[in-house]
Amino acid sequence: MSPADNPCIIAVAITGSLPTKENNPAVPITVAEQVESTHEAFEAGASIAHCHVRDDAGKPTSDPERFARLKDGIERHCPGMIVQLSTGGRSGAGRERGGMLPLRPDMASLAVGSNNFPTRVYENPPDLVDWLASEMLAHDVKPEIEAFDLSHVVQATRMQADGRIKGPLYVQFVMGVKNAMPADERILDIYIETLRRLAPDALWCAAGIGANQLVLNEWAIARGGHTRTGLEDNVRLDRERLAPSNAALVRRAVDICERHGRPVASWRQAREILGLRAPA
Repeated sequence: MSPADNPCIIAVAITGSLPTKENNPAVPITVAEQVESTHEAFEAGASIAHCHVRDDAGKPTSDPERFARLKDGIERHCPGMIVQLSTGGRSGAGRERGGMLPLRPDMASLAVGSNNFPTRVYENPPDLVDWLASEMLAHDVKPEIEAFDLSHVVQATRMQADGRIKGPLYVQFVMGVKNAMPADERILDIYIETLRRLAPDALWCAAGIGANQLVLNEWAIARGGHTRTGLEDNVRLDRERLAPSNAALVRRAVDICERHGRPVASWRQAREILGLRAPA
């Protein structure tokens, strides 16, 4: 397939659980700020919004009501955009992490194994992983597999094979988290080769943390994969400059696509590529 026949899906990770306005005043915290920032990123070329929510103190939460307001706001202001809600472990404990899945977002993140983070263990025990996966099946939510380790790729393919995850898989290789998988180009190639061997119909994207965001955008787009950007993962344009918005980071990914001759996927193309239902 030529690059011109392979549109690149750009996901924007709007705010995450950790960045604050002290890190960068452009980080959107409230639901209203997130909707506005997502709208700008959507117009710049993002077709997936990866979403977290914060409480009144700006701390991460898995509150379904806040997720419902964010989802509704994005669907109203960014018609057709794919809404992907996070079930990440910084926002809650146990099954609280999946309390938003009955909202039936288009997608949700799913970590299928545990690993080290900079100062803690990111715990994803098998019983919780199986429950989250079953909730996604029950509510017709497509999981995005968050692969922080090669074993997570293998486990995701096993879960697809035994029916716990509906295929085809969509796997995101996350690189550059301290104490987890480094941003290494040869390791990325091993990730891709392993996924292709175990699940030939799988699709993949890649995300880099901090300064590695630009590096992973480049590697993924050049290899025909999809990519993620946004203030959740990286608050800077470069060493000297903070990113002025999520949209600025999306535009940077769009520029890389243009350099490699790849069109940026529209929301319609992204839904078709991922096999998602039509927007409500």
